[in-house]
Amino acid sequence: MPLVVIGINHRTAPVEIREKVVFAGEELPEALQELTTVPGVRESLIVSTCNRTELYCVTDVDTSILVNWLAGWHELSALHLETGGALYRLRGTAALQHLFSVACGLDSLVLGESQILGQLKDAYRTALSQGVTGPYLNRAMQTAFAVAKRVRTQTRIGANAVSVASAAVSLARTMFERFSDHTALLVGAGETITLVARHLHANGLRRLIVANRSQERAQSLAAEFNGSAIDLDALAAHLPEADIVVSSTASPTPLITLEAVKAAVRARRRKPIFMVDIAVPRDIDSAIAELQDVYLFTIDDLQNVVNENLESRRAAAKDASQMLAAETAQFELQLKTLHAVPAIRQLRDEADMIRDQTAAQARRMLAAGRDPREVLEFLGATLTNRLLHGPIQRLRDAAERGEEHLLETTRALLAADPSE
Repeated sequence: MPLVVIGINHRTAPVEIREKVVFAGEELPEALQELTTVPGVRESLIVSTCNRTELYCVTDVDTSILVNWLAGWHELSALHLETGGALYRLRGTAALQHLFSVACGLDSLVLGESQILGQLKDAYRTALSQGVTGPYLNRAMQTAFAVAKRVRTQTRIGANAVSVASAAVSLARTMFERFSDHTALLVGAGETITLVARHLHANGLRRLIVANRSQERAQSLAAEFNGSAIDLDALAAHLPEADIVVSSTASPTPLITLEAVKAAVRARRRKPIFMVDIAVPRDIDSAIAELQDVYLFTIDDLQNVVNENLESRRAAAKDASQMLAAETAQFELQLKTLHAVPAIRQLRDEADMIRDQTAAQARRMLAAGRDPREVLEFLGATLTNRLLHGPIQRLRDAAERGEEHLLETTRALLAADPSE
């Protein structure tokens, strides 16, 4: 029974469609239970993030049944989901390759990002806790996690910054050996500045100051990282404290002036300042770039870094794709061998039972005083006859019924020459 994937993501559907099929965290357990009641669905897992909603099912039912279930859960029509090719359907090898690709970040909006792996693990834990996974999904998910780890350690898929926020922090690291001795002044409190704050905090920044027009938002962001908040009017007064300045606001005119930075440089006794202006229009007077001991970068500088790093990730993605192809083939080969396990176990159990019965007879013969050589002859002949009796009888029956395929299979198992 193959793996089937039904889903939409950032590549196939705009946010207006994606947001309509999101599974909220609290409804996910109930949804998993209901999905598994669909006739023919043996195992299931649901991944739902801002960029994708996907059903992973082990089933042989027609994919339209799963599409109808997904649409019905969200009170939509299946036609609405499939408009413009928003929904994709994958089965078997293609579905498995997709799972591995998602785990490695190769199918993400930001190529090689690692957040999706954590989201995938959360989705698996939820499905596991609901008892809706089974041998296939358990093995597939564990393999996907292992493959993702191997891709990250053996390629450079996640080595370089590919967001403006992470690129800004990466540039700062080229100037400061460590952040634990430094102070950052962030101007603004929007999404980009929030990401910069997170990256700086993760890299051990000593102190954070947030300046914003809205004091409430500044205080909220600063509190998240044990920092302090100031008014925009206080920027000039706090500039001398800042080793790192990152600004991203919607101001129509520069907030950080040439005169303010000159004064800050004097107060810092020529201690260098690293500055990044992410805003358009610019927040930092462009003339500041001419000052000694000030290193000013703009959004264009960062975009160049991001583009170079994306190229590096794309090159790594090619290596990763080759690894995924090999891992997929290996996984499917292992699955095929699993089909033989019950038959092998039955064969061994029967052989063990015959061995134990025959050995017990031999021990009784020895206890009765029979010649050991006679007992050994009995043991060898009887064990051989009993082990081969069933297979030989079945082969004779097969020959009588003209089942040549069974005879050919037996020759192959015994490595016999078919011409003999």
